[in-house]
Order: sequence, then C-alpha cells, then structure tokens
Amino acid sequence: MNSQENNLPYAEIPDAPTAYTAGSVVSRMIDGLGFRYYWATEGLRAEDLSYRPGADARTTEETIDHILGLSNVVLNSALNKVNESEDISELSFEQKRERTLRNLEEASKIFRTADDLSGYKVIFKGKEANNEYPMWNQINGPISDAIWHCGQVVSFRRASGNPFNSKVSVFAGKLRD
Repeated sequence: MNSQENNLPYAEIPDAPTAYTAGSVVSRMIDGLGFRYYWATEGLRAEDLSYRPGADARTTEETIDHILGLSNVVLNSALNKVNESEDISELSFEQKRERTLRNLEEASKIFRTADDLSGYKVIFKGKEANNEYPMWNQINGPISDAIWHCGQVVSFRRASGNPFNSKVSVFAGKLRD
C-alpha cells in the first residue's frame, strides 16, 4: 500500500453515530458504501479496469466513473448544490478513486449531524429550470445505485482474475484478523 492509500478514508468503517437520527442513518448508509467501494477498488490492475463482461456492458473503469458521478450527486445533495455534468476524462483511476471516497466522507459528515432531512434536495440542472427531488430519491437512487455498482466491480474483478480481499468483513466494517 502506498502512502496515499493509507490516507484514504474507508479502509475501515468509522465508528457508528451515538444516536439514531434521520441524518445519522443516511450517514451510516454512506459510510457502508464508502467501505464497500474502498475494498471493491483496492488493488485494481489495468486489466481489471479494462474488463468488460459483455459487448453491451460497461468496463470496470466505466462503472467506477459512474460511481464517481453518483458520489458527486450524494455530496451535492448534502451541500444543497445543483448537479452539473463534469468532464473526468483526464483523471487517473487513482484520482477518481480518491475523489469518490472523499466525496462520500464529506457527505457522510454533513448528514451525520442533520436531524431533519426535508431541506436536502437532489437538484439537477435543467435547460429551463432545475429539477428538484426529495431526499427519499437520494436513498433509493444514487446511494443504492452506487452500492449496486460496487457489487458489479467486485464481480468484474473476480472475473478478470483479481478476487476481492477475503479478509474484508462488510458486516463488521473492517478486515478480519
């Protein structure tokens, strides 16, 4: 592991919040996503990133790009910012991975202290007007979708000959001894 790797969030899931609030539950969902993403993407090789399970499927790296976009939506909702498309074509895999993990960490910290989530919206820039959705859509949309795609990355890496670390316990949120 390089020194940058040691500084990335979610090698272990953070301690659970002390109280169950709407915000702390969403924060914990994001932390679970961050932990899964960290380990799904840890140690990916060039051949893993270019793996495509079928002609009409995304490559692993294209899936990672999609997860980065979803992490932007999650963070922008926490910041009450409008989502706009971003060109990430010049970013390396390592930069995409770090940005995704940092986005999730920041969003989790913001939501952790929120008691009422009704003020948080998912906002997409429209041609004439912005399209706004309630926080409910954040949970069943970007957060759940990113968890789904982490599972795809794990499946893809197995298929390309680089299995998921067997010491990862998603239940405990840390590596087994």
